[in-house]
Amino acid sequence: MSNYIYADNAATTQLDRSAYEAMSPYLLESYGNPSQPYSFSRAARKAIKEARKTIADCIGATPEEIYFTSGGTESNNWALNATAKNGLITSEIEHHAVINPCKLLQRKGLPVYFISANEKGAISPNSLESFLREKSVGLVSIMTANNEIGTIEPIAELCEVTHKYGAIFHTDAVQAIGHIEFNVKELGIDMMSASAHKFNGPKGIGFLYIRKGLEVSPYLLGGSQEKNLRAGTENVASIVGMAVALRKNCDNLQSNMIYLSGLEERLISKLDQSGTNYVLNGSTNRLPGLMSLSFEGQDGEAILHKMDLMKIAISTGSACDSKRTEISHVLRAIGLKESLAKGTIRVSLCKNNTLDEVDTIVNALIKVIQK
Repeated sequence: MSNYIYADNAATTQLDRSAYEAMSPYLLESYGNPSQPYSFSRAARKAIKEARKTIADCIGATPEEIYFTSGGTESNNWALNATAKNGLITSEIEHHAVINPCKLLQRKGLPVYFISANEKGAISPNSLESFLREKSVGLVSIMTANNEIGTIEPIAELCEVTHKYGAIFHTDAVQAIGHIEFNVKELGIDMMSASAHKFNGPKGIGFLYIRKGLEVSPYLLGGSQEKNLRAGTENVASIVGMAVALRKNCDNLQSNMIYLSGLEERLISKLDQSGTNYVLNGSTNRLPGLMSLSFEGQDGEAILHKMDLMKIAISTGSACDSKRTEISHVLRAIGLKESLAKGTIRVSLCKNNTLDEVDTIVNALIKVIQK
């Protein structure tokens, strides 16, 4: 939409044009089913193979460790259901794509333990070790970076503690992949979930990294796709688009991070200069460009709608339901008082946003808050 400023990139991102162009041939020309043996399907099979390698290279994995899914939600559900055999530990600030499957497993009788975060949204390795010392579980699932407040978790340390007690470590990295440095081998991760539309790829496609040698049960039964673990005809065009988008983001990772940090500094600086009272949630180690801002006594939903009327898209950090009665579980978990939690919004910028757009966003926000 022309003249509309999009600043909700933590929700979804614009499809990269190079990804779009790479997808087109597999929709209109080389559209053969990759499972068929004839030559017409050869291009599709080759594209999947190359995409798998590209994605693996981007995260420090090997191609045989990449399994294509419909997105982060499916990847999380698969990881949790396939490995949480004798109980699991997760955190109170996870995305609902982890929390809700965990609650279902809990209702089925599986021991599930929710670990607390501190006021900055960080999970302490010492706290995790205390849990593992007392609870015998087979799986730990902690997100890499929080989707609401942006806090980046100490994944390497959490992995080390998890493995010390013989458990498997899974991370929901949907918000982090393509935006911060990430290497599964260096971090020690056993499983990792990702979703293409969070890094300028198409919607409806993602992947699950499963460390080689780790035994997991199949998620979908049917055909022999994904080594008989996830049946269904492959979404070739989207797989190709995902690989292209991830490769481009990873190739430009450092410059993107620096650019986004600059945009964030500009917004925060102007907000400070205006004399507006606010709280910036999360730790100092946050995703670049993602800001959870709380305004005392304000209504986050009202701010969102007023900004929308000014042709600016942000989101509410209070994640209210349709009746606006429920405060975000993340904000509750970090102990944010209700009067601040209700007045919370999230601004999440991307590489396509400009300084002029940031100025427009912050000026509009100041106008709404101070009115």
